[in-house]
Amino acid sequence: MWMAGWLALMLVMAVAGRETTRDLNVFQIMEVRSIIGLFLLYPLIHLNGGVAILRTSRLQLHVARNLIHYAAQLGWFLALTLIPLGQVVAIEFTMPIWTALLAATLLGERMTGGKIIAIVLGLIGVLVIVRPATGAVNPGQLLALGAAVGFGISIALMKFLTRTENTLTIIFWMLAVQATAGFIPTLFVWVWPSAYLWGWIVVIAICGTFSHFCMARAMLYADATIVVPMDFLRVPLTATAGWLLYAERLDMFTVLGAALILVGNLLNLKTAGATPVRAGN
Repeated sequence: MWMAGWLALMLVMAVAGRETTRDLNVFQIMEVRSIIGLFLLYPLIHLNGGVAILRTSRLQLHVARNLIHYAAQLGWFLALTLIPLGQVVAIEFTMPIWTALLAATLLGERMTGGKIIAIVLGLIGVLVIVRPATGAVNPGQLLALGAAVGFGISIALMKFLTRTENTLTIIFWMLAVQATAGFIPTLFVWVWPSAYLWGWIVVIAICGTFSHFCMARAMLYADATIVVPMDFLRVPLTATAGWLLYAERLDMFTVLGAALILVGNLLNLKTAGATPVRAGN
């Protein structure tokens, strides 16, 4: 259920990102998103004990994780301006490879048959949907791939933090670190947004803040190698959004790829038997 929230919010944010990057610099979008996100998070912090829950003994790890995540987000938004939306999301789905490898290596998570099948079928499904052509590599593709690696590292570190940190603590430090990192660059590129763009920026802030809340909660209840393959569903969902909003064709390859992704996820969930690892956070 938490991953369903992540999927829905990330899908909406992809569309909002496409709309805003047409007229605004990526640094500005991310800075305003982080600042608004802090205001959105405050009521939850207040209801869960106030600023006391934000104390952490792992500040260096929070900073390292969120600088990596910030760089990955920059690459992701920039890629949206260079290559089609569906291609950005599809390339992003090399991410589970890096997350699974890091989770198995650093966190000691076991690579079961179900997890491996989910990852393999998911990647095959992505390839079926995208059907990559040979030829020169677009810089946007390299940016999307770099972002995928960064997201994979970030998610593995998030899973590590959920062992001791409150979900709200993780999200607060994400927003605080990224707002600090992007403040100076934003001053040099600032352009006052129109009312239309402000609306999309608020959407990005809401989706960006609470999608990570959903992901952190999902990580609380299951291994990263179980949670992350479920994110493959974002590829067919994005393809459907492209068909509905931008009249992009939804062909048999997309349907076949979506079926492979769904089968992999169902097999993974059936064999996982995941149980809560830390409740009440």
